[in-house]
Amino acid sequence: MELSVGQVAKRAGVSVSALHFYEQKELILSYRTASNQRRYKRSVLRRIAVIKAAQNVGLTLQEIKQALAHIPLNENVKKEQWEQLSTLWHQKLEDKMKELKQLQNQLGSCIQCGCLSMESCALYNNNDVNGITSPGAKLITPKSNN
Repeated sequence: MELSVGQVAKRAGVSVSALHFYEQKELILSYRTASNQRRYKRSVLRRIAVIKAAQNVGLTLQEIKQALAHIPLNENVKKEQWEQLSTLWHQKLEDKMKELKQLQNQLGSCIQCGCLSMESCALYNNNDVNGITSPGAKLITPKSNN
């Protein structure tokens, strides 16, 4: 069964421009009728649902495209493939939550500190090995006078 761009937009809960954007980014695929109208296979609805779910958990379109790369654009996302994707994305979310928790803890110590030091602030100058010996803004090497 083929669907028009308006039908897909309505059923998927996205705008027509979002469909065009997804297509431009090679996340979904359409074909053209003899009168040059876009048509989609019904399977695009599941693919859009996967894209929306991934966006809702904070993945970028590039990450989504990479994850979907092994699933042909004209095929439905199968249950096993969805399980693999969701497992992968679950781990990405776990990693992201760890990073956010670390950022939250650093922000808490920064609020208590109040120094706003560009030289030693763990939040501003995080993991800067050069910050141990030199402040970041002064690290620029002067031109030699040769």
